[in-house]
Amino acid sequence: MPTRPLWLTLAPFIFLALWSVGYSVAKIGLLYTDPMTLLALRFGCVILIMAVLFAILRPPLPRTRADWTHLAFVGFLIQAVYFGMNYYAFSAGIGAGTLALLMSFQPILVALLAPLWTTETITRRSWIGLALGLLGTLLVIGSRTTIEPPSMLGLTFAAIALLGITSGSLWEKRHGLSHHPVTANLIGYTAGFIGIMPALALQNDFHVDWTPAFIAALAYLVIGNSVIAVGLLLAMIRAGDVSRVSALFFMVPPLAALTAWILLGEVMPLLAWIGLGAASLGVYLATRKGV
Repeated sequence: MPTRPLWLTLAPFIFLALWSVGYSVAKIGLLYTDPMTLLALRFGCVILIMAVLFAILRPPLPRTRADWTHLAFVGFLIQAVYFGMNYYAFSAGIGAGTLALLMSFQPILVALLAPLWTTETITRRSWIGLALGLLGTLLVIGSRTTIEPPSMLGLTFAAIALLGITSGSLWEKRHGLSHHPVTANLIGYTAGFIGIMPALALQNDFHVDWTPAFIAALAYLVIGNSVIAVGLLLAMIRAGDVSRVSALFFMVPPLAALTAWILLGEVMPLLAWIGLGAASLGVYLATRKGV
């Protein structure tokens, strides 16, 4: 068996930290502009970075039309659908911690669909962990409804985002190949940028308040989330079972809630923290090897 590289061993911890903080940072960025303008700036910066790296490194391009299609489709699902609907959910009043909790339903959907879509199976221990994670998530959402009642429009946007990231993960696992990360990101983010163009065309105002806080938020979203975190996510999906990788999302809510409390002042009741603990135990069980 080949030795597992150190960066892949550390990838889950780096991904969790970057991804969790990204919820609050995105909400801060939306204080200064609208969702699609922020997303367009984010995608444009990533495409520029990837284009420069592509010109320097000259990595190989996909060999077949099918490979181009797979990379573009995953990019559309994760970038345009997932991030786009998340930003719309923020604008509709969904809190950063609450949205992270809603996105933690992804492992449940992946666990239900993975056996039909890929060749992997879900162990009994994983099912117990996934169920415990779901219970913890429901506890948190229920305890926060009196503090922050989520709007139906925001929940609808969140549901579409959830379907986007779930579909993208499953599609990447079944069709994804080990493309060079610069090539994959360049194609994926270009597809995502094209995917949000209809929404941009419907806007009349593209105003941005270029404050230091907005510039810092944009820089984090570009480098931390778009370049590093998404690259690690796709690499982990290719290297392991899609259900185990997706179960990492159960660890995002407690970290995102803590960050939202510090940066945004979002309150978490005691019952919510108990639920977060249950979800964390669930991800441990769901990602632990064995039957």
